[in-house]
Amino acid sequence: MKLAIIVPCYNEEEALPLSAPRLLDTLEEMTAHGLVSPQSYILFVNDGSTDRTWSIISSLHASSTRVKGLNLVSNAGQQNAILAGIFTAVTEMHPGSRPHPASPDPASIDNQQPVDAVITIDADLQDPLDCIPKMVREFRNGYDVVYGVRNSRKSDSAFKRLSAESFYKLQSSLGLKTVFNHADFRLMSRRVVLELRNYDERNLYLRGIIPMMGYPHSYVELERQPRNAGNSKYSIPKMLALAFDGISSFSIRPMYLILALGAIAIAIAIAIAIYVVVSLCSGNVVPGWTSLMLSIWLVGGMMMVSIGLVGLYVGKVYLETKHRPRYHISDFLS
Repeated sequence: MKLAIIVPCYNEEEALPLSAPRLLDTLEEMTAHGLVSPQSYILFVNDGSTDRTWSIISSLHASSTRVKGLNLVSNAGQQNAILAGIFTAVTEMHPGSRPHPASPDPASIDNQQPVDAVITIDADLQDPLDCIPKMVREFRNGYDVVYGVRNSRKSDSAFKRLSAESFYKLQSSLGLKTVFNHADFRLMSRRVVLELRNYDERNLYLRGIIPMMGYPHSYVELERQPRNAGNSKYSIPKMLALAFDGISSFSIRPMYLILALGAIAIAIAIAIAIYVVVSLCSGNVVPGWTSLMLSIWLVGGMMMVSIGLVGLYVGKVYLETKHRPRYHISDFLS
């Protein structure tokens, strides 16, 4: 089988020199054991980096026929960078492609043969590479999707562990079909990637889309490792944005929660009205407007949150109707 390992990169000039040799060694070892064909390769996707990431990818490409590079014009986000990589790997055709300098024939059978499967993995290699052969074996056993699933979160901080587990439970309660403790380390067969091309949405959340597709799947357990080098590029705002993308892409239950909040606000208002009437009848009226101010702030806050949430949904619809490209490719080193 021909395998493509897709590695999205954003400002990874520190991690790539350490990660690339390990990925190449893993690919060579699988080739030697007959798990993958000699035409298998690694595709590094530069997601609009502002450092030397693309020049490092170009150097790796020049030194090895097993390394390919895809350069996006600007930062499109991790999810879109993954899409760009897997779609390019399946088609292996791009108008701006440049063949490897060591390849005398750009139209050789190597470039024409489609990949059978792709594996996506982050450049920091916190996902252990020994899981890749396991994923390939699961694919050979007939599974179209193989998820890399963390068996524990001991390496995370208490805050990250609590927030991540709470988010997975929230997704489940909102009706999202996701894989617990799974990020973006997965294997997908060629037919899954081709089917994924029909999902033309901009509000992208692959962790929800792929399980929803329903193809035969399996799991490989893993224990996350420390980063090779550099710092995580996934800040708290980015994680929150991804979390909202995941919820808003697959569920309208937050809208029903707004209705529930409205009903609670009305119930509170009725209770306050009864309290005021009873106080007037008994002559036990407390001077001041504490209850009134409390009501104003409570209802006003609920209205602001509700309008903001509805606005976010409308904004997502607005972006979807534009049908703008999700990414732009500058260079493809084949």
